[in-house]
Amino acid sequence: MDTEKTPAGSFLGPMRLPFLILTPACVLVGLGTAIISDTSISVLSFALALVGASAAHISVNAFNEYFDYKSGLDFKTQRTPFSGGSGTLPQHPELAGGALATAIVTFVITAGIGGYFLWLRGLALLPLGLAGLIVVLAYTSWFARNPLLCLVAPGLGFGTFMVMGTHFVLTGEYTWLSFVASLVPFFLVNNLLLLNQFPDVDADRTVGRRHLPLVIGRRPSSLIYGAFNLLAYLSIVVGVLLDILPSTGLLGLATVALAIPASVAAYRHADQPDQLLGAQGQNVVINIMTPVLLAIGLVIG
Repeated sequence: MDTEKTPAGSFLGPMRLPFLILTPACVLVGLGTAIISDTSISVLSFALALVGASAAHISVNAFNEYFDYKSGLDFKTQRTPFSGGSGTLPQHPELAGGALATAIVTFVITAGIGGYFLWLRGLALLPLGLAGLIVVLAYTSWFARNPLLCLVAPGLGFGTFMVMGTHFVLTGEYTWLSFVASLVPFFLVNNLLLLNQFPDVDADRTVGRRHLPLVIGRRPSSLIYGAFNLLAYLSIVVGVLLDILPSTGLLGLATVALAIPASVAAYRHADQPDQLLGAQGQNVVINIMTPVLLAIGLVIG
């Protein structure tokens, strides 16, 4: 293929730029918990935390694009606006090396920023930071072959590691506040990937992946999807009842209006993936708006 005719935008395809909005939504929750802790916020530290988290997100996306192309999965997947990858490398195979380079460079940027915060805040950040880097490196090639790890790794990355990590680099401590707040994106982002696996069951089986919809079936997995939605909102309610979260954190419950129909649709159309586009779209909105509303609630609380 003539690389000179490759559209400039295709070079950015493996980054999956439209999906990167999830990162600031989750980082804002960590900022909110830091602010409510009466901490003087360093703008530089927050900016670096956001850059590091965004680089990690780009890295895992680019690794996923590269390895899915190399395994042949990209040629078998039925892509939707929300799942199946960007489709860039099957159309422009000459960009595969660039995708891998993007993954490596952004991984190094993430590790470098983590190293700076280790120097600034101390070794207490090391376990969380290392775990986050492992998720970035191992998600596609290893975690996707273990049903439990595949289920919880996304939520650990965007919830536990991103929210609590942001809180720690801004305050120098871990708190119950940041942990409880991190549970919201933990459950929701797990669900984001879970529902997006429904259309990919047949294709994923051919390359050795073993996620829940493939192992236990789509219908039982849809029940887990509904349960995780419930647990995300219960985390907010219980956090408020225990006086860990401020009552204004209940703003995050506003997206229940989307979560209920999405959960019903996931169950009803579990074995009809082509009927799940509406639920997948609602799922994206839930994942972005719930952390943002929770963060607003934390800041004004």
